[in-house]
Amino acid sequence: MRYGYFDDAAFEYVIDRPDTPRPWSNYMGDRTYGGLVTNHAGGYSFLKSPAHGRILRFRYNSVPADQPGRQFYVRDMESGDFWSAAWQPVGKPLDQYKSIARFGTNYSTIESDYSGINHLSTYFIPMGQKFEYWLLKLRNDSAKVRRLRVFTFCEFTAEFNMINDLLNLQYTMHIVRASKVDNMIGVQSCGNLPVHSEDVSIGDVGRDWFIGLNGSPISGYDCDRDVFLGEYNSFHNPAAVQRGECFNSFCYSDNACGSLQTDITLQPGEEIELTVILGSGDAAKVGSKVLAEYGNPAKAAQELAKLKDWWQSRISNLKVTTPDSDFDHMVNVWNSYNNLITFEWCRAVSLIYTGDCRDGFGYRDAVQDCLGAAFMIPDLVKDRLKIMLAAQESNGGAQPEVRPWELKPGQMKKTPDDKYRSDDCQWLLEAIPAYVKETGDVAFYNEVVPYADKEEGTVFDHLTRALKFNLERKGAHGLPCGLLADWNDCLKLGYHGESVFVSFQVRRGLERYAEIAKLLGKPEAADWAMIELKELDKAIQAICWDGDWFIWAVGEDGTVYGTKKHAEGQVYVNTQAWAVMSGAATPEQQKKALDTMDERLFTKFGLKLCDPHISTMKVEVMRAMLFNAGNKENGGIFSHPQSWGVLAEVADGNGDRAYKYYRAFMPSAQNDIADHRVVEPFVHCQSSQADSSPKFGTSRVPWLSGTASWATFSAQQGILGLIPEMDGFRVDPCIPRDWKGFSAERKFRGKLLKIEVINKSGVCTGVKKLTVNGVAVDGNIVPLAAMTDVTTVVAEM
Repeated sequence: MRYGYFDDAAFEYVIDRPDTPRPWSNYMGDRTYGGLVTNHAGGYSFLKSPAHGRILRFRYNSVPADQPGRQFYVRDMESGDFWSAAWQPVGKPLDQYKSIARFGTNYSTIESDYSGINHLSTYFIPMGQKFEYWLLKLRNDSAKVRRLRVFTFCEFTAEFNMINDLLNLQYTMHIVRASKVDNMIGVQSCGNLPVHSEDVSIGDVGRDWFIGLNGSPISGYDCDRDVFLGEYNSFHNPAAVQRGECFNSFCYSDNACGSLQTDITLQPGEEIELTVILGSGDAAKVGSKVLAEYGNPAKAAQELAKLKDWWQSRISNLKVTTPDSDFDHMVNVWNSYNNLITFEWCRAVSLIYTGDCRDGFGYRDAVQDCLGAAFMIPDLVKDRLKIMLAAQESNGGAQPEVRPWELKPGQMKKTPDDKYRSDDCQWLLEAIPAYVKETGDVAFYNEVVPYADKEEGTVFDHLTRALKFNLERKGAHGLPCGLLADWNDCLKLGYHGESVFVSFQVRRGLERYAEIAKLLGKPEAADWAMIELKELDKAIQAICWDGDWFIWAVGEDGTVYGTKKHAEGQVYVNTQAWAVMSGAATPEQQKKALDTMDERLFTKFGLKLCDPHISTMKVEVMRAMLFNAGNKENGGIFSHPQSWGVLAEVADGNGDRAYKYYRAFMPSAQNDIADHRVVEPFVHCQSSQADSSPKFGTSRVPWLSGTASWATFSAQQGILGLIPEMDGFRVDPCIPRDWKGFSAERKFRGKLLKIEVINKSGVCTGVKKLTVNGVAVDGNIVPLAAMTDVTTVVAEM
């Protein structure tokens, strides 16, 4: 069943049926002030940190799943009928209530029609500001005069700390107070203490926030949630709305809310615009100034235009037209937007992620998020990479969790040996070369960045230590140790157990490193890398091949996982894909491993992480046993590695299979079965359930996943073959043979490349002729010297 459609021209997904399988969400703001909003106006807001700066309360895994959020209730003062400007929470019958939600680039709108009244709500956070807009436009489409009463509603936290607010009730029920201040409501937490509304990292301080309304006089208000809702009512039937007016309550302890009531009379065809602003700071000192400067429709429109321009101009760095419109939706808008959201929020904030214990950057996550974002926001990627390099320790390992506001390079406490993850710093050898090739910023390799604990070194030095960290920590068979975990946090091999996945990572990293060393004129470093690579190859060939596929890992006790000898977990997608991506597999091994991956792991919804699932192995080693069969790491369709399967097939030149894999996990391809997918069909998710589950194909944990970055990368540089290089731009597609070609517009180092790929021969790979501005060039690289402001490129396959 379909619930919406893609509007790529507007950079929006349009939900034209509001009863989605679950509330679907979109993001607002940045790490100055951020939040989420759903297609029912649910969600929450926070200052800087979702864990320590929460402003609007949210109950995870609750029923209803996204309420209360940011609501407008509307009451007809003649009939007594009332409804909400979004379908939920009141939930009028859908044969009477029409709703269209548009999720755009960091903003959302909800348009609804009910009882002859058209409502248009718009939610966004202006760039760099510490407040949010709720805009409501009402239009009378009926033939008679309408007397309406509008009520805003939100539920404030009692304390910025999300866990305290939700769980430590014997404390938080006694610290909040709220009252009306002119056309605003001002809220205070711990108001007896000195106020520090901006610094969320300190405790035992007061906090202030506010909500205000312009556009129509305030005729009533409620600051106490329990008074506004009523003891035995809920969000769908608040007592104040039912009775037709607010109680003018103040809040002293218990629960604060923000309900401002206003009365509106509309002639037929007449419309009115209300501007609501909610933000951080004292109502009288900060809120009044913000409302005076920003609280009008013209200023809001100006701020929204500025916001759209920032996001859309960056996403527009690539535009493609291919034979598959579903693919175009993802490549042109949603891969990129999803990637930018993960770049901003890592894994910190969603309807699933609370921010608790991970409101900063997971090392491996944040570095990988840079990979797909480099073509859109190279300057921000460089800044992020420098933060992550400064969180690398002098021994080459990484601090697993990075909170930039707490990071003090050169002064951080060293990570205990048993807490290092073996894959963390290997991702630097993916992301940093991608940034340099995108920008041509070779000098970045020579920039000096401090280590987290002590000392400093050039970026090249950091890469050297990243490789040495793993090469100095090998197990009994000469393979890098798994340490606390490799990419798979459910794999606990013991500190000296050996990770085959990380072995392939290190091999790929050594090749990249040797290329960088040659670029920098460091032949000795390049030679060292190739010597280490050959030694690693010997170890890989000695232990890692099981006859038809590569093994999973070797435990500290010598147990080999991922072999024919064991009934469970025989084939593991990561090691098959990375054996090919790293170049470790021989031609014969490559063919067999890829055939096995296709035969044993592929499903119509993507590649399973392993096959068969695990049910009897030692749970101390295979923590995936904790999950139901076909879920997450236990043989589920984990979304992150899907692109690695794609890239392995690209390396093998099999465009048909590469595209089959990509389309299987591509959200837009599931738009017509969104009721089965359940989560948003326009963004990537953490995992889908595999064929060993009775819910095969159902997906969970949308938005924040390394999938977004790798899906961006594998589509652009894998399938489409649009590859930045130091000396130019490579065009080397690996597409389905039935594609007759495609076109692309790609911005690269200040130039616009207009690329036409022609595939009359019906092949998957191979560019036989390349012309640049009408002139034939050798090979498949558009030379920098041949580029003009607008460069026309034709590649014949």
